[in-house]
This record gives sequence, C-alpha cells and structure tokens, in this order.
Amino acid sequence: MAFEYAPAPESRAVVDIAPSYGLFIDGEFTEAADGKVFKTVSPSTEEVLSEVAQAGEADVDRAVRAARKAFATWSALPGSERAKYLFRIARIIQERSRELAVLETLDNGKPIKETRDADLPLVAAHFFYYAGWADKLDHAGFGRRTTNGHSGANPRPLGVAGQVIPWNFPLLMLAWKIAPALATGNTVVLKPAETTPLSALFFADVCRQAGLPKGVVNILPGYGDAGAALVAHPDVNKVAFTGSTAVGKEIARTVAGTSKKLTLELGGKGANIVFDDAPIDQAVEGIVTGIFFNQGQVCCAGSRLLVQESVHDELLDALKRRLATLRLGDPLDKNTDIGAINSAEQLARITALADRGEAEGAERWSPACELPTSGYWFAPTLFTNVTQAHTIARDEIFGPVLSVLTFRTPDEAVAKANNTQYGLSAGIWTEKGSRILAVAGKLRAGVIWSNTFNKFDPTSPFGGYKESGFGREGGRHGLEAYLDV
Repeated sequence: MAFEYAPAPESRAVVDIAPSYGLFIDGEFTEAADGKVFKTVSPSTEEVLSEVAQAGEADVDRAVRAARKAFATWSALPGSERAKYLFRIARIIQERSRELAVLETLDNGKPIKETRDADLPLVAAHFFYYAGWADKLDHAGFGRRTTNGHSGANPRPLGVAGQVIPWNFPLLMLAWKIAPALATGNTVVLKPAETTPLSALFFADVCRQAGLPKGVVNILPGYGDAGAALVAHPDVNKVAFTGSTAVGKEIARTVAGTSKKLTLELGGKGANIVFDDAPIDQAVEGIVTGIFFNQGQVCCAGSRLLVQESVHDELLDALKRRLATLRLGDPLDKNTDIGAINSAEQLARITALADRGEAEGAERWSPACELPTSGYWFAPTLFTNVTQAHTIARDEIFGPVLSVLTFRTPDEAVAKANNTQYGLSAGIWTEKGSRILAVAGKLRAGVIWSNTFNKFDPTSPFGGYKESGFGREGGRHGLEAYLDV
C-alpha cells in the first residue's frame, strides 16, 4: 500500500442513546400494554444499544384511536398551517442531522458517509418538498377537469395511515411515508423495523420539538405481529408498506375486500446494462454504487450486471481493480465504504445464496478483505459465468453480491433485463441518447437511470411493476396515495 488511511472516526458522543425507550402514542412515550421489551444491537459490534418497548395488538389499537382523534383537528387545519409544522420538522432534522447520522449508522450498520451525505439530506428534503405541497393540493391536477381547465377534484385526506417500514433506510423510508401523509392532512401510525427502531423514536422527539399536535404521528416499534395488527386494524384507512415481496403479498391478502387504499414497494433484481460504447470508468463507479451502496441492502440495487460481450473482459478487469480499493470496516470511520450487514439473520441469507451460486457452478470472486471479528460482515462479492437459470440471477439476495451476465444485442439485453418477476429499477450505460431512450422504453422497471445509478430526489416518483409492488412514492404522484380524489 502506497499510503495508509489515518482512522477518522465520527464521535459516538454526538448522540445520546437512552438505556430504554417506550412506544410513542398520543404525543407521549409509554410502556407496551403487556410490558414486553426487546433489545436493539449495533450490527458492527453486536453491542446492545438500548432496550425498546415492544408493541402488541392493544398498543396498535391505542395508537390508531389517538390518530383517529387527532385526525379531526389536523385535517381541518388549512394546508398553509400544516406546512409550517412540516417546514419546522425539516429544519430540526437539518439542525440535528449529525446526531441522526451517527444514530442511524450505529443502529443500521451502514457507513457514516452514507447516512451523513445521502440519507439525512434526503430526509430533510422530503419534508421541505411536501411542506411546499400542503397548501396547493387543489392545484395538483388530480381528478376531473372542469370546463375552465381547473381540476374539480377537491382532494381530501383519507384518515389514519398505517405505515410499515424496513431496516435498510430507516429514517429515509419514514420520511417517504410520513411527509406526504401529513402534508395531505392524514394522521399516522408507523411501525419501524425491529432491528432499527432508534431513528424513528428520535424522530418522535423531533415531532415534539416541532410542537406537532398530539396523536398526529405515533411510532410503534415491534415485530411482524404488530405490523400485521396495524394492517388489519378496521379503523386504518390507508396502508403503506416497504419491504419483502412475501410480506407484501400477505398484506395485499389482508387488505383485499376492504376499502383501505394500499401502496406496496417491494423487492427488486435491478439490471445494470453496460453497452460497448459506455465510458468504462464511469460505468464502474455506477456499478459499485449500484450494488455496494448500503452493502447491497437496497431494493433497487443493480444486482444483475449485463455487459455487452465485446467489453466484458475490459470492464471486469476495471471493476476488480476498483473493488480492491473499497474499504470495509468500522461504519463510524469516515474512510469506510462498506459497513456491516444489518442482522445475523440477513447475513445467513446472503451467505446461503452466495454458497448456492457457487454450488450451481458460477465463479465467485472477492477482493482480499479482512473481516472484523465481531459483528455481521460479508465481503463484496461478484459472480461470473452466471446464466439466467442461476438462483443468484433470479432471487433477491439483498447483500453485496453482484451477478455478471453478458449480451450481444440491445434486444437481448432488454429480454434478459425483463426476465425477472421484479420490476423496480434498471440502469443504462451508453454515450448514445437515442439508445438510452429506445432501451428505456422497453424495460419494465419503475425507475431507470441513465449513466448513473441510485440517484434519488423528492420530486421524482419511485415505485415498481410486477412483484416489486404498485403505487408511487415521491413527487406529485406520492400525494395521490394519501388523498381521496
């Protein structure tokens, strides 16, 4: 090594973690009805961070009742008044972003440079963006057009939104769900993932600091049973879920036959397509971002790399050289590129699928990489000699594992990219704008990036086709899911 990195750890002292947390119901922290608690651990060290109250069915009922009561006054506020609360929340998030970034990294395992530079700015941006919409809903263009060209929709809030979010972007998924719900006049009961409850509980404190009326936002940490109780609750009008396709199907069955509105953002197996005229160095950076950002624990990860045959060897050599420079280790170190896997359970799944890839005959490669002795770690891995029949090319691994396939013609690239039950994201790398538009038009994916990957913006809708779910979050489209038009 020509030079060694000086360690640059972010201070843990930046954020105060309480030894225990309650559920946040009707503006107060409270114990679970049955007194149950669970521990949340740091994936990079397996150290217990805090003990958290575990919501059950009785707690869900209490939270929904609080949200229903708050709905009467919250929905009656003028949009301009609701906007003030959202702007205030956005500003507090900005002011406290360093605390939140450290907390998210400790609880989730992702590198501090990701929480600091990607997650937190986007969280604040979502609240700012939807604050701006709160008093303009009549002009959002929903519903029918009247003779004078104005929308005759009179959009109204739905009521109580039950929201269940995953562990891979705990605070960002919270912002995606809560910001549009509040802007449109709904109240919220949110269940964070059991492995990452801390930033949602911190957000509850942000709501109190912003003076948000009691009951407008309720936070219920807990396990799947709490999520199931929330989805099934008869007084919930809208369900929003981000997570696995299997759970999404279960939710769809529960909601079927009721009047509840539903949006699902589920799994993915995104294809990153590299044509022979693509700028190789730029494509390599996009491939790395696409599959190793957040340790590949991203529903829209570019986990299948489709490379045009003529540049396959050149691209692979460049990619392997780049992977050898990635730094894996302490997520709180600002030099770290790859942090810890979120849980022992997730690590076991990634390990089993990678082993299966090898057993099925794909060729496995990882850069020389020393894994820490405690915590949950998986070296960045790529597989070559992969066919579409391989499990690793079909199943969502949700880890830092890339499958490399080849193609010869644009039509073959499209056919291979679409040969999946998912349809969340795709990337296209070429210098020809006409080719980008032609290929993008044929891909069945909700989000298609050209010559970049994993770029998000609150003004841009996000969502999938097929088993990646339905409905859109973000942008003007994200409002409609929370309105009766």
